[in-house]
Amino acid sequence: MRIVVVGAGVAGSSIAYHLARKGAEVELVDRADAGQATAAGAGMLAPWLAPDPDPDEYRLASAGAVYHQRLAQLLAEDGEGDVGYARVGALAVHRDPDVLRRTRDLVRERAAEDPTLGRVGLLDPRETSACFPALDPRLGAVHVESGARVDGRKLRDAMQRAAVRHGARMRTGSAELRMSGSRVQGVDVHCEAVNADAVVVAGGAWSQTLIEPIAPRLPVHPERGQIVDLHLIGHDTSTWPVVHAIGSSHYLLAFPGARVVAGATREMRAGFDHRLTAGGVAEVLGRALELAPGLADASLLDTRIGFRPHSPDGKPMLGAFSAVPGLFAATGFGASGLTVAPLAGRLVAELVLEGKPDTGETGVDLAAFDPLRPSLRG
Repeated sequence: MRIVVVGAGVAGSSIAYHLARKGAEVELVDRADAGQATAAGAGMLAPWLAPDPDPDEYRLASAGAVYHQRLAQLLAEDGEGDVGYARVGALAVHRDPDVLRRTRDLVRERAAEDPTLGRVGLLDPRETSACFPALDPRLGAVHVESGARVDGRKLRDAMQRAAVRHGARMRTGSAELRMSGSRVQGVDVHCEAVNADAVVVAGGAWSQTLIEPIAPRLPVHPERGQIVDLHLIGHDTSTWPVVHAIGSSHYLLAFPGARVVAGATREMRAGFDHRLTAGGVAEVLGRALELAPGLADASLLDTRIGFRPHSPDGKPMLGAFSAVPGLFAATGFGASGLTVAPLAGRLVAELVLEGKPDTGETGVDLAAFDPLRPSLRG
């Protein structure tokens, strides 16, 4: 079976890798647009800290976070030993002990149903600072043992290299769908016809452009995220936990090499404006220094921008277009892309090849993420 995957972010790369691993003939096509969501993904894997998620989305995110460990093992078998994954624990921080206790109780309820979360407990400010020395010493934390981090760019590149080892082919260029009546026959890339039995649109925030000429509207829109990389001289940050600020979208992640990532803005009205803004960078740095005054002397390593694919109901779009045989979608991941997309890619790959994904161990129902579901209609 020959399959074209359009879009080589984490989702598209995961689909291509899992398809190729199962013996499919795969073409992975990407325009290399500036601002792919992977560029603004920090890599925090701790969905259990979300206060009130949609049940289907939570199930997918929780299973997705757990799947990263298995994926790292598969990639190691294929010669990719370092994807930036490490289980370092997660801290949900706040000054108010009552807020922390409520958060702990919520996460413990989830842990009672899902043993993969490991231990969940309260840390006082002294213990919290010992875990992440740059933090405000007045902050306490809920500690979740299963929290982890991943370097999205390393993971994407590793999946692409492994897919190629399994026979996948990569192309750079703009793809247009090729049709025969109502059925997809492949894509045209730079006027070259690439025939296929199926096409998976995983173009992130640009997915609608590809779908729009021939299928029902796919309402995915860009959400700009600005993120900052810092170098904290003189610290071994390799085992520091990921940090989530309760009640905020801001976070901190530490990686080996004294690198600390601070993020991120969530800008729904920026369109595809690929610019760092004074306000955006000030927001990220201001919130980072509020959480962790010990970062004040850190060096600025990099600033990044990415456009997260956002759906109207906040949930991914995964599955087939029933009226267009051979056409599938995998987009709309929003801010949870690095958590969700690797597992979602595997499930979509199985859907394309076998007509039904293997969801036994995850309990994920892809019907909840149907790209034609009523909640996406304007």
